[in-house]
Amino acid sequence: MKKLLILAMFVLSPFLLNAQEYGKVYDNLKVPSKILKGERNFSIYLPPGYDASERSYPVLYLLHGYSDNHTGWIQFGEVNYIADKAINEGKATPMIIVMPDADTDRIGYFNTIDGDWNYEDYFFNELMPFVENKYRIRKEKRYRAIAGLSMGGGGTFVYALHHSELFSSACPLSAWFGEANPEERVGEVDEYYKGKSKSEIKEHYDKNNPLVLVDNLPDKIAPENQIKWYIDCGDDDFLFEGNSLIHIKMRKKNIEHEYRVRDGGHSWSYWRSALLDVLKFVTDTFHQK
Repeated sequence: MKKLLILAMFVLSPFLLNAQEYGKVYDNLKVPSKILKGERNFSIYLPPGYDASERSYPVLYLLHGYSDNHTGWIQFGEVNYIADKAINEGKATPMIIVMPDADTDRIGYFNTIDGDWNYEDYFFNELMPFVENKYRIRKEKRYRAIAGLSMGGGGTFVYALHHSELFSSACPLSAWFGEANPEERVGEVDEYYKGKSKSEIKEHYDKNNPLVLVDNLPDKIAPENQIKWYIDCGDDDFLFEGNSLIHIKMRKKNIEHEYRVRDGGHSWSYWRSALLDVLKFVTDTFHQK
């Protein structure tokens, strides 16, 4: 009987392996943009079974870091492999993952102080409606999440705090708070702020400063504006201080959040290891408790 069982498993094993489904990744897709005056790139991950089904899916907007682009999470983050494995093992629900490009022409996720490059306006008024109408994406707040690393972690904080009515969860990883420290960048961006007063510069930084945005949150947040937070930063990361500060501020404001400090630095190996937990966390927010 044991020999027969072993033989059956040996014969069936290739079929069991082939039974695993795989998602699809498309990169260098285009969005027409009037706001940014041209076409913008983005990549997308479509989960296993997308082509064969007619259902609509929750969505995760996944932001890249400085010096990467919309292909970073594919090339270095292995998003398709990690998402496929999590979905096939039942650790994450099938979801669509949208990866925008914020590293062409100008770098960053925020509107510029001169109003000449309004990337945040593009993201919410053009990119989001474009992908959510082109693909079978559920448009309710409950089924929309955002995450990102480094510069994209800062973008995650700001987008979720500026538009809390749109996201059910936000997962900043190793978040960069560069926009929060104008004094530290004197000389680096002088041309960028040319002709602007100190008060104008401070207003611009504060608008894109997660620490200030958290300070300005009301003591009681309305249910429709509540967000589930997952914050992760390595203990050897040079951005550890800013992430620790926002954790402390959230604790003082009684804002519920998960805060993780794991062994590691500012590296792709760290962010790849974080992605599974992000997918599990946003899955919990998509599901009915």
